[in-house]
Amino acid sequence: MSFTLSAIPEIRFGAGLIDGLPDAARSLGATRAIIVMDGFLAASGLGEKVLSGLSAAGVPAVLFSDFSGEPKIAHLRAATTAAAGADLVIGIGGGSALDIAKIVACTAASGEDPMHYALAANPLPTRPLKKIMVPTTAGTGSETSATNIFAGPEGKKLWIWGAETKADLVLLDPALTVSLPASLTAWCGLDAFVHAFEAATNRNAHAGVLLHAHEAMRLISGALPAAIANPEDLEARGRMLLGSCYAGIAIDNCGTAIAHNISHALAGLAPIHHGLATALAFEATLDWLVEVDTPHLNASATALGLASAAALPAFVTRLMDESGLKRMLPAVFGAHDAAALAAEMRAPENQPMRRSTIRDVTDADIDHFAATMMSLPRHTA
Repeated sequence: MSFTLSAIPEIRFGAGLIDGLPDAARSLGATRAIIVMDGFLAASGLGEKVLSGLSAAGVPAVLFSDFSGEPKIAHLRAATTAAAGADLVIGIGGGSALDIAKIVACTAASGEDPMHYALAANPLPTRPLKKIMVPTTAGTGSETSATNIFAGPEGKKLWIWGAETKADLVLLDPALTVSLPASLTAWCGLDAFVHAFEAATNRNAHAGVLLHAHEAMRLISGALPAAIANPEDLEARGRMLLGSCYAGIAIDNCGTAIAHNISHALAGLAPIHHGLATALAFEATLDWLVEVDTPHLNASATALGLASAAALPAFVTRLMDESGLKRMLPAVFGAHDAAALAAEMRAPENQPMRRSTIRDVTDADIDHFAATMMSLPRHTA
């Protein structure tokens, strides 16, 4: 057996940890910072609170919050411009804010356009800006990952990957997640669960990552229904946040698989929340996946207290039901058909996820999964 476990950033965990952000910034030697935070979160007052705290600590900062939804190339370019003169990037929010922050730490340091680094076209700068990541959702695990997703000029999902994008410090504050609505809590939590599961069961899985992946699955599956039922439950929120972080470590080392191939393909067709797309794709493919009955699939089942991999589909369906997940696609998908989704699943940028799946994904499988996904009902509003 041989494997490499990639570097894990310094991680601090605790309710109220956001109050220590100014001291953390100073400990990294920051003299000027840019805060990347989506507009909704900034409007809650958190943006002004962070700006004031940094200023009082002698670290002047600017706030970039002119974005919503998943990152687009225009957001990255605007944030890079706003970062001029900064030596620290602080990402606060969901995966979109964190991905923008991590990419900007590289583009602001090098002066290159984000597309210069898309799909690993060129090496990242060896001396990016310092980075502090503060997730406010328990989903993407972007705070510990070297992978960053954004929509390119044509709207297709692209990625920038490299250790240079990793955080220098991660602050996990469960108090920041209590305001997340039930639907987003479910979508983000299920996304994190799939991260852990796919990393633990795909072709790249190895013993070095199972500690984080299996614990992530246990934490998330045990806490998600409670976090939805009682949003103020800090213990449940904390378990979700820690599970998401562990899942991020898992995919940083081993990647994902077929469910993410499909969810990225769906996003290539029309806007859809990544967590929702991933959860729907996971449920649609899991029966097919567990037919291969591998040791890693059975080990994941055991970690969840199940007798064998054969019990996984029912377990996942029950978890989705308890989370209130509606098996529906946004109405905009009515303009697309299964052939269009299959074409996106075959796109070059989605092939790594296809290849990493533990079972060979044939063209016939792609057509079948595309038909299954596009047969889901649509939201009418």
